[in-house]
Amino acid sequence: MIGGGQAAAALIAKLVAGGMTDGITLICAEPHAPYQRPPLSKAYLLGTMDRARLFFKPEGWYAEHGVELRLGCRAVGVDAATRRVTLSHGDVLGYDDLVLTTGAWPRTLPAAIGGSLKNVFAVRDLADADAMAPAFAQGARCLIVGGGYIGLEAAAVAASRGLQVTLVEASERILQRVAAPETSAYFRDLHRGHGVDIRESTGLVRLTGDDVVTGAVLSDGTALDIDFAIVGVGIAPDTALAGGARLTLDNGIACDAHGRTSDPHIWAAGDCASTPWRNGRVRIESVGNAIDQAEIVAQNLMGHDVTYTPTPWFWSDQYDVKLQIAGLNTGYTSVHVKRGEGGAQSHWYYRGDTLIAIDAMSDVRNYMVGKRLIEAGISPAPATVTDPATDMKALLRA
Repeated sequence: MIGGGQAAAALIAKLVAGGMTDGITLICAEPHAPYQRPPLSKAYLLGTMDRARLFFKPEGWYAEHGVELRLGCRAVGVDAATRRVTLSHGDVLGYDDLVLTTGAWPRTLPAAIGGSLKNVFAVRDLADADAMAPAFAQGARCLIVGGGYIGLEAAAVAASRGLQVTLVEASERILQRVAAPETSAYFRDLHRGHGVDIRESTGLVRLTGDDVVTGAVLSDGTALDIDFAIVGVGIAPDTALAGGARLTLDNGIACDAHGRTSDPHIWAAGDCASTPWRNGRVRIESVGNAIDQAEIVAQNLMGHDVTYTPTPWFWSDQYDVKLQIAGLNTGYTSVHVKRGEGGAQSHWYYRGDTLIAIDAMSDVRNYMVGKRLIEAGISPAPATVTDPATDMKALLRA
């Protein structure tokens, strides 16, 4: 398999648990065994999770279970006709089946507007997190470009560590691509309450500095003095190898419900892969999807005939708030707010009369009910959901 993230780790674990203890090779450009990525912009950057806890397994575990790790080398080509993979240092490996778990790449700023200056960081891998860690000194001035979840998580860490944080979002509101205005408003208030200067409908014109970034010019005419910048403007699936192998691409590497690509001997899982869902296709950027999809591929590699039905769920940690999301809100027509105790809150998305998604902020009980309702296809009336007197668990028996 190629790629050493969450999907690769889940795939290997499932294969080993199923008795496959020979013939597994992992090719990974990073010099590390597979590790967790979500904590990089949360607990690891905050300093509450040490490096060792990031790794799924000790490196020695892989050899003990017949897994060969080819770390620190990149796969540069896949010849589907001869079933061979060429590595960056010249080795050529054959395969019976190949799994692409190549993940996604963070979008970057063009060099023409200062994207190549030093102290301009992305948050993708351990090297990125380690590179930016020294910049998180109390009182440092940080600019965050992009008001999605990665940008907001980085803002929460920076503000919690006493930095001066400005976040710019070119769209009308933060989280505009992924959440309702109600959820945007909740997190806007949360961050401003922690001292983050959030500027919506404000783009970055350019970063300034001779070699190291020292400033930023914004579309509202503001010129900021900054010590470093974090860019969180989305990701793109890593399909370079798949494209070179002439696999079908459709918002990522197109797979069938078994995880197989357009080549019968090549599979894909995780952020790089799109899969059938309802009447179309979906590519889900989440830990849950990477695990579930990879485990389905592992079962099929071992001869089972198992199909994958996505059940989307996500999370984000910001300050002391845990956001949990279930379902996909695409095409929602209304949002209904349920308020709980101690500041807990949940937003229920409906398409017509159908419940399709929930955003829950520090509201674990209602999140679990909402997730189960969505998966079961049960859609209580919005007035029932938001009524404080409703026995939420009873809705599951409807």
